[in-house]
Amino acid sequence: MKRLLVPLLLATASLAPLTPAIAAPKAPAAVERLAPPVVHYRSATIDGVKMFYREAGPTGAPVVVLLHGFPTSSHMFRNLIPLLADRYHVIAPDYPGFGQSDAPDHTKFEYSFGHFADMTDTLLGQLGAKRYALYVMDYGAPVGYRLAIKHPERVSGLIVQNGNAYEEGLREFWNPIKAYWADGSAAHRQALAGVLTLDTTKFQYTDGVKDVSRISPDNWTHDQALLDRPGNKDIQLDLFYDYRTNVPLYPQFQAFFRERKPPTLVVWGKNDQIFPAEGALPYKRDLPDAEMHLLDTGHFALEDKLDEIAPLIRDFLDRKVAR
Repeated sequence: MKRLLVPLLLATASLAPLTPAIAAPKAPAAVERLAPPVVHYRSATIDGVKMFYREAGPTGAPVVVLLHGFPTSSHMFRNLIPLLADRYHVIAPDYPGFGQSDAPDHTKFEYSFGHFADMTDTLLGQLGAKRYALYVMDYGAPVGYRLAIKHPERVSGLIVQNGNAYEEGLREFWNPIKAYWADGSAAHRQALAGVLTLDTTKFQYTDGVKDVSRISPDNWTHDQALLDRPGNKDIQLDLFYDYRTNVPLYPQFQAFFRERKPPTLVVWGKNDQIFPAEGALPYKRDLPDAEMHLLDTGHFALEDKLDEIAPLIRDFLDRKVAR
């Protein structure tokens, strides 16, 4: 009888419910890592203007500043930020007249690349960013490079994505803009109004892209809604004219490259008609150690090549900046 009772008791014990004293198992670390970093959406008042920025990542971590192009905003980095912010402190501002930043009347506010660089400098100072890697794209290049020649000791690295610093990069697309630079006439100004239309905005996202189904139409819908705000047309045309002030600074930008030799990663959409690959290759003249990747895409390379670009950026930052 005793031999029969022992197996019965063991079987009964195996079916008994767990008592409340036994804690539930902790989620595996791999599951915990699925949660993306939190992105904060903030603004600061600079020169009387609300300047919006996205911020994410640990305080005290190496800083990465993301500088957007035309006609977009920090929105262009919405997918990249969470892929960097686990290890890096990421800051992505909107220039005045773009994104969620204020857009004061162009007759009462100076819309210039020099002003944007100074305002970005002030913002970074308020946020305590004393050293940072710069991701520069399109308009972000002259903004970022003006920052770099102002504070060369602060730049820990460069990520260049279709951001020009060489006259070889200003090709046929720029001819109507150069005509406007030459005389500043109302006729040449008005001739550029077509650049601000939905067709052109969509073109910037889709031209040179092999699989357009990878590009969200939310991009041009979002950007065009902001371009179409009252008064924004004149803001953008003022900036087209002011872009001429960047070209004489190219030799200073290039001297910064040669003298400071910042670690540099170039990830460039080679099919871009606005900033073609002819503007990417000269970086190797002044930065022979630059890591160069010409990708089979267009102007907004992050939109369809994030799966290629993000690992390149992470590897570069981990090797060249984090240490």
